[in-house]
Amino acid sequence: MDIEKRLEQEHSLTLTNVIIKYIGDDKKRFKELMDVFLNSDYRITQRAAWPMSYVAIDHPKLIYPYLGKLIKKLNEHKNHPAIPRNILRFFQEIEIPEKHEATLVDACFRLIVSAESPIAVKAFAITVASRICKKYPELKNELRLHLEHMQNYPMTAAIKVRIRNAFKELS
Repeated sequence: MDIEKRLEQEHSLTLTNVIIKYIGDDKKRFKELMDVFLNSDYRITQRAAWPMSYVAIDHPKLIYPYLGKLIKKLNEHKNHPAIPRNILRFFQEIEIPEKHEATLVDACFRLIVSAESPIAVKAFAITVASRICKKYPELKNELRLHLEHMQNYPMTAAIKVRIRNAFKELS
């Protein structure tokens, strides 16, 4: 399958599931998807994000060689919201190597406090940040401050739940 060509043709749950099934736990096929995700135009990168996140959740060993590049991608400005949403989706589910924790938590803090971050991105960022911060007392306090500040403003149910869960995890 030519993943890039298929993603150029359509963007659907059906195609996402076809790609996920096609890749399975195959390193070579996953590399093809990652090349498309990391090196294609804006629209194709956006479309590749969805299957990439679910393959990473199902087969985390495939994603580990790409974590540094994905955190760098997460920090790029003017990303389509699907990109940080899908990157953070799998970071919620995998064991995060210590060498990536600092840059990842910085990215999460930036996304949490950004007025432009969509709700799903903020929600995933809160969960990822709380998983990292629970190990570091100084970061726990910083995250608590951000979350307490957020509570001064109107929030969706998704954000309220994530904040409540984060406070529990940080206790």
